Amino acid sequence: MPRTVAPWRPALAPALMLRHDAVRGRDLLVLPERVVVLEGHGGTVVGLCDGTRTVEGIVGELADRFPGAPVADTVPAFLDSLRQEGWLT
Repeated sequence: MPRTVAPWRPALAPALMLRHDAVRGRDLLVLPERVVVLEGHGGTVVGLCDGTRTVEGIVGELADRFPGAPVADTVPAFLDSLRQEGWLT
């Protein structure tokens, strides 16, 4: 019998925080010993990674917020790259 894999529900790794730098108008991922500046709508995408939404759900919500944007093509790869860095679980 084939094994069923539950859909991934991305969440920030426990040691990370998403912060907005109001002075610079940038979203930041704050790691224990470093800060990563998120470009474009990266902070919006990461903000949806709360462990309750699937990748498909995140893409759907972003498609509603940003009609016509290529979120189905870009967001899954972006989330996967963050997971590979160890920033998403």
